[in-house]
Amino acid sequence: MSKYEKNSTKPVEIKDIIVEGEKILWSGKPKKSAFVFNKTMTMFPVALIWLLFDGFFIAMLIISGDVGPGWWFIIPFFALHLMPVWIWLSNLLTANKRWQNTRYALTNKRIIISSGFIGVDYQTVFYKEIKHVRLNVGFLDKLLKVGDIFFELENGSADFLDIEDCYELYPKLQKVVLDIQTDIEFPNKLRPKTNDGFETEYTAKF
Repeated sequence: MSKYEKNSTKPVEIKDIIVEGEKILWSGKPKKSAFVFNKTMTMFPVALIWLLFDGFFIAMLIISGDVGPGWWFIIPFFALHLMPVWIWLSNLLTANKRWQNTRYALTNKRIIISSGFIGVDYQTVFYKEIKHVRLNVGFLDKLLKVGDIFFELENGSADFLDIEDCYELYPKLQKVVLDIQTDIEFPNKLRPKTNDGFETEYTAKF
């Protein structure tokens, strides 16, 4: 029986999936207020316009009073047509739980991102996959005092969203990526005798 089965009521943390010889250099979460606000605002303008548009037609139908037995069609139609509103409500109602399940970690071997609502999904990014590291601080991010760090990969991307100390973390992440990618490209005996590459331990301080 695995440790996850023995402690099935205990949430699995990132530290629980660390492999032998792997060390966490940094771990953190999004700023809660910023994360919940951004999730709440996702699709809000679209949902509001959609709701006003459909609400106007529903009100006109009710005022006219000439729908008759057509309600059996109209109710399911608008229930389906209001899908953007239901998606926005889902974002609103699940934002806090998604924040609880969102964690970020930087180790000496990889980047780990956990996310999810009902369950928890783990995304692993190995340093050799990373093409660029980019920091984005938009207008709302400035107001909320957060920033987003994007890892552009060969296929797709991975994100650290709503990071409170983004200006401090960003250059450190860049350094770790560069150091470990360099170690992969020029390992072992290609290094000076005083540094045998993979036989050394990466000791970046955060």
